[in-house]
Parts: sequence; structure tokens; C-alpha cells
Amino acid sequence: MEIEIQNVVASATLDQRFNLLDIEKIFSNTEYRPKKFPGLVFRLKRPKTATLIFSTGKMVCTGAKSEKLAKSAINKVVRELKQNGIIVLGKPTITIQNIVASANLHNRVDLETAADLLENVMYEPEQFPGLIYRMADPKTVLLLFSSGKIVCTGGKSEKIVEKSVHTLYEILDEYELFY
Repeated sequence: MEIEIQNVVASATLDQRFNLLDIEKIFSNTEYRPKKFPGLVFRLKRPKTATLIFSTGKMVCTGAKSEKLAKSAINKVVRELKQNGIIVLGKPTITIQNIVASANLHNRVDLETAADLLENVMYEPEQFPGLIYRMADPKTVLLLFSSGKIVCTGGKSEKIVEKSVHTLYEILDEYELFY
């Protein structure tokens, strides 16, 4: 079964303050509207990401398609800042905050019965067509649709995402919820 990562959110900390107006003046691929939002948006074409930079030295990168690309995007932003006269002290401390992935179980799923048998689920088809399953171990949230397609969110690593999807598959198979 193929698991496709849709988005990786990573945060980074540099123990220093930044003047975001200085950064905005230097780079054309940035957006800074302090009246609307306190962070500066720094867009990269490769990897295609957007990194928010705050005056506190904190950063949040979104849009990467892997953990490796998220880390490389943050390091690239820091490198570009340095190369263009922004003083950066030290290296960023990077943490993966969330991974959103999709997968296809290639089987239709009986969501009604799944909602009755599984714990930590929410299923209200009048409101949302998917079953929401809060997995305890690993700690993730999976949206399961009758088509067998799933969205997994909350994973802090690609391994956790894979384990969640495979665990869900095993549970559905064990309870004979495929048809």
C-alpha cells in the first residue's frame, strides 16, 4: 500500500531576534504585513515551501513532502539569510511538528460497523463522510472513508505515519471490515 506524504510542518528555533523589515527589503520572495500577521513568509521554489519567520527567531516551515525536505528548506532559508547580510548566530534547532499523509487501502470499508466496533472513533455521516479514528499508539488521527482512502495526521515522523496506516489496515482486516 502506497503512503503519500502531503505536507510536513517543522518548527525551528534560532536563539536570537530578527528585524523582519530588513529581511523583507532584501528578498523579493518574502511577504510581511505586520498589521495582519506577525510573521514574515519566506517562500522557496526548491523545495517548494513557505517558512514563517518571527522576530523572536522562531520559524515554521510548511509544504515540504518529506522530513528531509522540511529540514533542508529551513537550512536553505538560514543560508540565504546569512549570504545576504542578515546575521544568524548558530544553527537552527529543527523539530517535526506534524505530517499529513494519504493512503489507499484498496478495499471498501464498512464504516457503520467500524464505528460500532472500534474505540475512539467519531462517525457522523450527515456531517462528514469519513470516520475519524484517534489512534492511541502511535498517537495519530486517521480519517477513513468508505472508498478505503485514508488521511493520517498528527504523526511526528514518517515511521509513525507508516506504523499508523499499517496498524489501521490490520485492525480493519482483523474485524473483517473490508468488503
